Amino acid sequence: MNKSELKPAVVFEQFAKINEIPRPSKHEEKMIEYLKSWGESHHLETLVDETGNVIIRKPATKGMENCKTVILQSHMDMVCDKLVDVDFDFDKDAIKTYIDGEWLTAEGTTLGADDGIGCAIELAILDSNDIEHGPLECVFTRDEETGLSGAEGMKPGFMTGDYLINLDSEDEGEIFVSCAGGRNTMAKFAMKREQPSPTLFFMRAQLKGLVGGHSGDDINKKRANAIKILGRFLYQEWKRYDGVQLAQFHSGKLHNAIPRDGSFVIGVPNNVKENVKADWNVFAAQVEDEFHVTDTEMVWTMESTDAEPVIESSVAKNFIMALQAVDNGVYAICQDEALGGMVETSSNIASVHTDENEITILSSQRSNVMSNLDNMCATIVATFELAGAKAWSSDGYPAWKMRADSKLTEIVTETYKELFGKNPTVRGIHAGLECGLFSERYPSLDMVSFGPTLRFVHTPDERLHIPTVQMVWNHLLLVLKRIPQK
Repeated sequence: MNKSELKPAVVFEQFAKINEIPRPSKHEEKMIEYLKSWGESHHLETLVDETGNVIIRKPATKGMENCKTVILQSHMDMVCDKLVDVDFDFDKDAIKTYIDGEWLTAEGTTLGADDGIGCAIELAILDSNDIEHGPLECVFTRDEETGLSGAEGMKPGFMTGDYLINLDSEDEGEIFVSCAGGRNTMAKFAMKREQPSPTLFFMRAQLKGLVGGHSGDDINKKRANAIKILGRFLYQEWKRYDGVQLAQFHSGKLHNAIPRDGSFVIGVPNNVKENVKADWNVFAAQVEDEFHVTDTEMVWTMESTDAEPVIESSVAKNFIMALQAVDNGVYAICQDEALGGMVETSSNIASVHTDENEITILSSQRSNVMSNLDNMCATIVATFELAGAKAWSSDGYPAWKMRADSKLTEIVTETYKELFGKNPTVRGIHAGLECGLFSERYPSLDMVSFGPTLRFVHTPDERLHIPTVQMVWNHLLLVLKRIPQK
């Protein structure tokens, strides 16, 4: 298969154009201008709100003017991550894609199908003249990936539709009707630097090659977290030998990604340096065995490096103990049987970075039960406060609760069965969707979320399953034909 054979062509043509436009979270200005110009050039009503969200309205096709209005919604920003040895500027460069069997992926970077493929589907429908549909509102929100601030800033009345189809899901055949709420928790250790003892031998250790993934959708897949693994080794060595000093710790980039690589610099007494190297090799083998199913390509290195100022011992000790103690992963499973054993509450330690006089930790917590979200955040805050850090949680975003009487869910389910001869899976998702915020501002809005299959989102291994784009396209067009009258 080559790119000219991708189906539906109208969708993949739009996706290719989108991937030429830099659109990192919080820097979507070029994408906003592209969408605004695109809508106006097609003589469609196009508005940009104060936050930067874009809406393009398209009138109904003949005979469907009295149907209820459908909102199609996706987010324009993308997670920007790349392999450590890839030279790429997300503020300037176009994403380079290639086909790998039935999958579309990118050359050493995130693909941007989350949620560029949703944007492409919307634009393809707006561009069509042979699709039957009622009144349409195509909405493109900004900054979904770093806090849903686009949806957060959208004022009531910007959207006027009756039904909303969110195109930001990642498993074809699954219809999502609920999502988790989320908050971020930050911790900061203030510290001083000290000149190291001349008897210390300095080592730089690095771990890379982990699978990583989305901190919501992949948190139950038991994948390795680079921060927790590196912190675990430091705790082991600190307990084992006197005089171990920490100089640097760096891992992770984004609050919503499981960290896939990291490094630290330590100084150890000369008389135990060979022991520490041996410990690293033994530890690597043990961890590889623990994650032999999920993370099969770990790369471990440890080498000597130049001496440098170290973090004061008391702070380093508390920081290492906090990394060992802090909760990470699944905390609770949903008790509601209708949600099929979905993760209810979780936490992800997402990034740790040291600078001259501060250690900064970023983590994200998610839950479908808001009181348990508060509890999870309090647990993380308490852990770091006990270690002497300043810690606090953001306001976050709400959960989207399942609607028992959803007419849209009924339509989407029936049309799927008609097309494919089987029932879709109707369930909730542990990731955050903008539907949670929409449900607060538009309480009468009937919503579902579905989309083509994506894998390894928020990582340079992100890939889009090509056949499922055609399936979602066919399904969406049939749904639009079946929307009832007002």
